[in-house]
Order: sequence, then C-alpha cells, then structure tokens
Amino acid sequence: MNDEITLQRDVEAIAIPAGDKFTLEAGTSVGIAQRLGGNYTVFTPRGLVRIEGKDADALGMEVEASPQTPVANADGKVNEEAIWEQMKHCYDPEIPVNIVDLGLIYDCKVNPAETGQGHQVDVKMTLTAPGCGMGQVLADDVRQRVESVPGVTAANVEIVWEPQWNQGMMTEAARLQLGLM
Repeated sequence: MNDEITLQRDVEAIAIPAGDKFTLEAGTSVGIAQRLGGNYTVFTPRGLVRIEGKDADALGMEVEASPQTPVANADGKVNEEAIWEQMKHCYDPEIPVNIVDLGLIYDCKVNPAETGQGHQVDVKMTLTAPGCGMGQVLADDVRQRVESVPGVTAANVEIVWEPQWNQGMMTEAARLQLGLM
C-alpha cells in the first residue's frame, strides 16, 4: 500500500512494537503499510505506528463503520460463532492476518455472568513474540469486539505464554496468505 499522506491534524499513535502512545503532529508525512480491522499501520519518521480507525480523518479518510453487530440468538444464548467472528476483526499491526487465523487465540469460554445478567467471556490469547508492547492494545481490541456480541456483558482477555506461539499454529489459509506454504 504505502501511499504517502500528510496528517491533517494531530493524532494519537501507538509505537509498534513498543506499544507506547504519543502524538503525531499535523503536517507529518506518513505512509500506509496496512489497513485492517478498522485500524491503520503507518510508516512515520519515528518508525512504524498504529492509528485507530476512529482517527481516519487525520489521514484524510472517512471513518469506517464498525463491523456489523452480530444478531442475538433467538433462545437468548450467546452466539459463540459470533464471538469468534468478532475476534477475526482483530489484527496484529505488523502482520496482515487476523489473530484467530494466526493462532493467537488459545481458549474462549462463555459462562453466565456473576451478576446473573448476560454472559462473561474469558479469552486466553498469546502474541507472536514475548515482550511485544502491543499485547495490551490487542487484548483491548479483543475485549471490545467480544463485548459487542449480544448477551455478552463482560469479557476478560488474558495474555498467556504457554504454549509458546509458533507458525505451526496458523491456519492453512494464513500460511498461504503469508507465503509460508
């Protein structure tokens, strides 16, 4: 992609892979590396950063609509398939494959919420590399997407390191997309 764009206003950015937040100033020249999951990964004079989709106007683009909210099950139960579909809208900012197909989601359990209202979803996920500062950013993305599913009142996302992630955990489609087959 790498279209060169001049930022139209100051915008919050997250340094990749450190995860540090800072402000990119209006007038800064950036290049788009990828646009996935509603967010942007851009090249800047300070290195690779992520800009959230809500700030697309700073890039001179329209803010994209959020993925369609899943429909609730008629029986009132949480649609677990919808949870997985929502997680497929989360992307590692350096890899153009969603985190589900990358094999970063290790476990997803739906339980009645302790309040008795709705359901809590507990997700265990990992990262492609220990020490990646983007872990909390990705975990927050997952939590927000999961909580958008009807009937889910809370989501707990835990980053785990066992088993350690490796390329063999990716789906065949992900390996094909990345040229690893």
